[in-house]
Amino acid sequence: MTKPFRVLISDSMSPMAEEILASSKDIICDVKAGIEEQELIACIADYDGLLIRSRTRVTEEIMAAASNLKVIGRAGIGVDNVDVEAATRHGIIVENAPNGNAVTTAEH
Repeated sequence: MTKPFRVLISDSMSPMAEEILASSKDIICDVKAGIEEQELIACIADYDGLLIRSRTRVTEEIMAAASNLKVIGRAGIGVDNVDVEAATRHGIIVENAPNGNAVTTAEH
């Protein structure tokens, strides 16, 4: 039996994100929207993935505490709130989903 992949959602986003992740029997998803940096540092070692939007800033200090973190996903355009160089040093993949805001942008 393989260990499930644990993902933390640290920012407010569509409930669909959690539903999609939770639909996989191999993923455990926790939502802690609004978590502060020190709280994130304290718990991040428990997670394999981190899903953020623009509020969470993923710093070198967070990644240093993230002994199991494999991927950071940014729901939105850009990754300016992630220290990509630090992620690379720690072997953490950083991805974004720039098309997620297309409908909202079109509505405006």
